[in-house]
Amino acid sequence: AIVLITLFDRDVIGNAYVKRVLNLAAIYAIISVSMNLVNGFTGLFSLGQAGFMLLGAYAYAILTIPVESRGSVYQYFDGGIIQFTVPVPVALAAGGVLAAIFAFLIGLPVLRLKSDYLAIATLGFAEIIRAVFQWDKLGPITNGSNLLRNFPSFKSVLYPFVVSGICIALIVMLINSTYGRAFKAIRDDEIAAEAMGINLAHHKRLAFVISSFFAGVSGGLLAMYQTTIQASMFKSAMTYEILLIVVIGGIGSVTGSCISSFLFIACSEWWLRFLDNENLYIGGFHVPLLRPGFRKVVFAVVIMVMVLFYRQGIMGTKEFSVEGIANFFRNRFVRKKEGGASHE
Repeated sequence: AIVLITLFDRDVIGNAYVKRVLNLAAIYAIISVSMNLVNGFTGLFSLGQAGFMLLGAYAYAILTIPVESRGSVYQYFDGGIIQFTVPVPVALAAGGVLAAIFAFLIGLPVLRLKSDYLAIATLGFAEIIRAVFQWDKLGPITNGSNLLRNFPSFKSVLYPFVVSGICIALIVMLINSTYGRAFKAIRDDEIAAEAMGINLAHHKRLAFVISSFFAGVSGGLLAMYQTTIQASMFKSAMTYEILLIVVIGGIGSVTGSCISSFLFIACSEWWLRFLDNENLYIGGFHVPLLRPGFRKVVFAVVIMVMVLFYRQGIMGTKEFSVEGIANFFRNRFVRKKEGGASHE
C-alpha cells in the first residue's frame, strides 16, 4: 500500500503528519514485534528494549558521521577517536550486533530470573546503559551528554518500510520454525518443555539475543528518523510505550503488534492533536478544558478502556495470513457468485 501511494499519490506522503506517522510506526513495528518474540512467544518478561535501542542508535550514528563533520560534532573531545565511516546498511547491522552482544552478556546471569525479577533486572540494565553513555569518560566515543548529529537520515518513506518488512519477515520465519515451537513450549510450560528435551537456558538466551538484535536495528532507524541522538531520550517511558503497543495488539500476535504500532503512533502523533488547541471552536462554541498536552490525557483514557474491555488485545493470538485472506475473499465472493449461478 505504501509503495502504491508513493508511486501514484505523492501529495499524501508529502503531508508532514502522514510522513511522521508512517516512518515512526514502521520503526515501532519492528521493536514491538521483537519485544513480542520475548514476552509473547517465549514468556519472558523483559523491559530492556530502550537500552538495546540506545546501543543500536549510537552504533549507527557513530559509524555514519562523515569524517569531515566529526570535528564539529565531537568539538569537546578533539573529533573523537573513531575516524572512519561505513555504509548505512552495515551500520544498522552493526547496531543490531552490538545490542545482541550485550544481550548475550546480560542474559547469562539475568535469564536465571523469572517474572517480575527479570523485568526489574532488564529495566535496570537499560537505565545503567543510558547513564554510562552520558558519562564524559566515554566522550571520545559517545560524545558524552552531547548530541550526535550530521549522520544520514531517511531519503524516502519507503526505506523504513523495506527494513521493517525484512526484519518482521525474519522474525515470523523464526516463530514458525522448530525454534519458534520450542519458544512457545517454554512459554506454555517450562517443566513439560524441559521434559521433552528442550534446553531452557539455550532457547531463552537465543530468543533474548535475537529480540535484542532487532531492537538495535530499530534504534538505528530511530536515529535516522530523529536526525539527532542523545542518550537522555531512551528513558524507561519508551519501553513502557512499546510494552503498551504489544498488549494492545495482543501478546503473541505479530499482526496485532504491527496494527497497534500504527494505531498508537497515529493517535498520539496525529489524530488527537486537535485536543491540544485551547482555542478550538465548534460552531461558535468554545470547547472547554483543551490545552497543550490534553491529548495525552484523552489518549490515556482510551488506552485504559481498551485494556479493560479488550484484555486479549486487538488480535489476541491470531494472525493475518495469505491463506486466511484468500479464504476470506473466496467465502465472501466466490461462494456468493456460485450460489447466484445455481439459483438461476
